[in-house]
Amino acid sequence: MDDLQLLIDLHLDGSRQGPGSEAVTRQAITLSGLEPSSDLRIADIGCGTGASALVLAHDLGAHVTAVDFLPDFLERLNAAANIAGLGDRIETLEASMEALPFEAGQFDAFWAEGAIYNIGFEAGAAAWKRYLKPGGVLAVSELTWLTHDRPAELQAHWDAQYPEVDTASAKMAVLERLGYAPVGYFVLPDSAWLDHYYRPMQQRFSGFLDRHANSEAAMAIVAAEETEISLYERYRDFVSYGFYIARRVD
Repeated sequence: MDDLQLLIDLHLDGSRQGPGSEAVTRQAITLSGLEPSSDLRIADIGCGTGASALVLAHDLGAHVTAVDFLPDFLERLNAAANIAGLGDRIETLEASMEALPFEAGQFDAFWAEGAIYNIGFEAGAAAWKRYLKPGGVLAVSELTWLTHDRPAELQAHWDAQYPEVDTASAKMAVLERLGYAPVGYFVLPDSAWLDHYYRPMQQRFSGFLDRHANSEAAMAIVAAEETEISLYERYRDFVSYGFYIARRVD
């Protein structure tokens, strides 16, 4: 089993594949100014098992196109949507966020919680703009430095993992340069990392290692996750996810 399959196995039973919570999604909805309507069309990019898609469909009554390149995650989302009575509002699509099969101006909002890093913040914001209607909303959570200076250990780790990590002011400048008007920003609370992502994942480590007979590859994945968790616990004052909400300006 390769590393991707191992990561899928580790995260498949998680309600979230990155930091976030229902409260975070709802705060972003409020800042976005989106109003409940069955006519709303929202694309949830890198949806994973669909935590944010379920909130968007439920709270806004919107039609949500939930996109991920991993069919195992989409199967879980389809099952959850049907259980929640939202199967008619959520359409899953297996596709790469770098090659989306959408038409220009098709959506009222593009949503991506903890996923835009896969393509890069600037590349994603630039590529996805064309799919938004004029005045359409871009709402993404993105790894963000909270201070101008930070510990060298933390800097080295995230520079290696995601060189595009930067301050909120720098991210806002990117959005403005690409033709968006920023309308909201907030920092995810500790609970979005610890209670809703890291702690549930840690509870899955033992079963994950048992399923893979403590293989070297499985243990390496757990060790990498534990390193990231330790860094966050020690340096949470310096880094988090920022949630950015902006509108397409024409």
